[in-house]
Amino acid sequence: MESSDLVSALADLKEEDALKIVEEKLNAGEDPFKILEDVRSGMEIVGKRFANNEYFISDLLYAGEILGAVTEKVKPKLATTKEAKRLGRVIIGSVEGDIHDIGKNIVVFMLEANGFEVYDLGVDISPEKFVEKIKETGATIVGLSGFLTLVFDSMKKTVEAIEKAGLRGKVKIMIGGGQITEDIRKYTGADAYGKDAIDAVTLAKKWVVDV
Repeated sequence: MESSDLVSALADLKEEDALKIVEEKLNAGEDPFKILEDVRSGMEIVGKRFANNEYFISDLLYAGEILGAVTEKVKPKLATTKEAKRLGRVIIGSVEGDIHDIGKNIVVFMLEANGFEVYDLGVDISPEKFVEKIKETGATIVGLSGFLTLVFDSMKKTVEAIEKAGLRGKVKIMIGGGQITEDIRKYTGADAYGKDAIDAVTLAKKWVVDV
């Protein structure tokens, strides 16, 4: 199976085809990180189609279900991959008040595909949970995701909670989401913002080198 077959199946929301291709690739011994890269490409097309009003909220929800099903198949293979491939640890989650996760999930896949160990906290995550996870894992990079404008305050509160816990100097914080701009980045106190998953990976790689 060609990579384009998987990308197309995901982009066209053909769940059965996508899962079959993933299974065939895994059985053939293909690198799970390469499969994740194809998944990322397919899901980014889904995101663009949504932005262009070709797909609707129901399509995004279905895409999320497909993404979850693919994850279940690929993650066991990731667990057997050598730790040497891990570049660093990243904590990511949609902040309190936001339940959107398609964009976040694409970033998670992209980071994993590039060798990062990612702790995905999920959606509607309180500042306290981010702080707890930083203490637990020792991760040096934190990603705050938010699709709605009303969660900018949640992002700001999360950054403040990390600072109050005495951890701000130990982590780099990136934010991302449909409405994020440089002004919002300044408002929240984050170190940087990423326009898309590629930006997120570029930032993470830079920060790992700088640490």
